[in-house]
Amino acid sequence: MPRHHQKKSSAPGGSQRQLRVGETVRHAIADIITVPEVRMSPDLKLATIYVMPLGGRDTEIVLAALERNKKFLRGEIAHRVNLKFAPDIRFRADERFDEAERIEKLLRTPAVQRDLAPEKGDEE
Repeated sequence: MPRHHQKKSSAPGGSQRQLRVGETVRHAIADIITVPEVRMSPDLKLATIYVMPLGGRDTEIVLAALERNKKFLRGEIAHRVNLKFAPDIRFRADERFDEAERIEKLLRTPAVQRDLAPEKGDEE
């Protein structure tokens, strides 16, 4: 008997339901650790939890510790989130802070500053 196929969402962050469940899971896990974002798979069976250790150091150690305690954390999420099934969870480093810092450095370069400065004659 064929299974129903879910439509793929064209929204960049996923479907409205994915976003809502991801945010609910983020709130549940944020009661335990600080989490800037959770992304859900289209079938809501996998939650990718993005974390950034304080100061941005020891990321690998923190991710390894979270992986070791994944079963406990998944159980805590299951108690806090009203879903038919608790999603599997995986942890990833949130690299948005590094990317934002890289962009800030680019914006401060002399070439960009020169391009942003008003030209003579444009000032009135």
